[in-house]
Amino acid sequence: MAKKPSIPKGTRDFSPAELIKRNYIFDTVKKHFQLFGFQPIETPSFENLDTLMGKYGEEGDRLIFKILNSGDYISKVDDVTYSSKKSSSLTPKISEKALRYDLTVPFARYVVMHQNELDFPFKRYQIQPVWRADRPQKGRFREFYQCDADVVGANSLLQEVELIQLYDSVFTDLQLHGVTLKVNHRKILSGIAEVIGAKHLLTDFTVALDKLDKIGEEGVKKEMLDKGIHENAIALAAPLFSLSGSNTDQLDTLAALLKDSEEGSKGIAELREILQTVEALGLRSSTLAIDVTLARGLNYYTGTIFEVAPPKGVAMGSIGGGGRYDDLTGIFGLKEVSGVGISFGLDRIYLVLEELGLFPKALQRSLDVLCVNFGGQEALEALKLVGKLRSTGIKADLYPIAAKMQKQFKYANNRKVPYVISIGAQELADNSFVVKNMVNGEQQTYPLDNPQAFLETL
Repeated sequence: MAKKPSIPKGTRDFSPAELIKRNYIFDTVKKHFQLFGFQPIETPSFENLDTLMGKYGEEGDRLIFKILNSGDYISKVDDVTYSSKKSSSLTPKISEKALRYDLTVPFARYVVMHQNELDFPFKRYQIQPVWRADRPQKGRFREFYQCDADVVGANSLLQEVELIQLYDSVFTDLQLHGVTLKVNHRKILSGIAEVIGAKHLLTDFTVALDKLDKIGEEGVKKEMLDKGIHENAIALAAPLFSLSGSNTDQLDTLAALLKDSEEGSKGIAELREILQTVEALGLRSSTLAIDVTLARGLNYYTGTIFEVAPPKGVAMGSIGGGGRYDDLTGIFGLKEVSGVGISFGLDRIYLVLEELGLFPKALQRSLDVLCVNFGGQEALEALKLVGKLRSTGIKADLYPIAAKMQKQFKYANNRKVPYVISIGAQELADNSFVVKNMVNGEQQTYPLDNPQAFLETL
């Protein structure tokens, strides 16, 4: 007996109904990307391993899917390396490529390679799958799509404001009201690490702090201790765990805490300017809130960082995030090119829309009209009518075989087709067609050579 096939954990098959909903999100996001002046690009699904490694921090590097070299890759490994059984030594010998972990680093590589072809500031959007060797759980997959929008070549804080507006516009269009756009600044985090005496452990400090909503205050403190951050430093950072009040109040509190840190004070000034500008412009359905524990955990962020939380009551992690990376292209040799970008978590947005029942009902209808098949000349006339309907933008089809009417109508019901057209021998003789409304059961007859009257009812 053949073994039942399966797919890898963290991956999924998508049914037609699911893809229609996913495409609805794709189309909505893409529409707003274009309205904001972003241009599309695509990059390969896999990159050279050295392009990706070292760009996401230690945790990110572990989650990169490596691709084995073709051929007898083991024979090319020297005995010393092979016998050491150290993955860090062996991997570069047997793997030269890897599946992309995100779209930002490949974008930086793209900018460097095509810098002489681009007009700066360059605004790009990219909608492609990425892969991460993560532990699968609700809303977290090993293969998933990212939807990114980035601007490179301009260090104006107006870009951050525009990206906040972009988030708000997309979620408003999706009817996903009440999301929280969390913001912080890496320079503020650096300033905090400086004033508590843990500047040399900035990465460990921010990675642990970023997990506050997942492992709680005690869990964060334990991780910081495990990473070598002194108890006194953690005690000085404790007020961050319970910072409250309005955005202005929080900034004022942070300003007092970081008055002796030049870098921290600069971060506060930049974040204050962004918040004041957004407040002056207004948001349609989202809330902008400072979250000083937000760190994003990625090494390449240097300025403002973003994370999007779903509406309250929805048990889901972030549905978007991003930030400023002032020298990401520098890792590929192109210095002093400022960049800032955001990403939409398409799969999580899908789950949130599904949970809240926000997908338009019309998406359930993959077909507007089905013509039943009586065979012979009747089927030919039905096919002619289908062609006319399609030319006007109506999703129409003819059942492929002259099966029993019960079977054809059951098919229409399963596909949730609202209208079924019949052209039998009598209709053929009368040069007409009969339309049955599958919702209320009513039937109406229309002239076959002039279906306009029927089209006006749709």
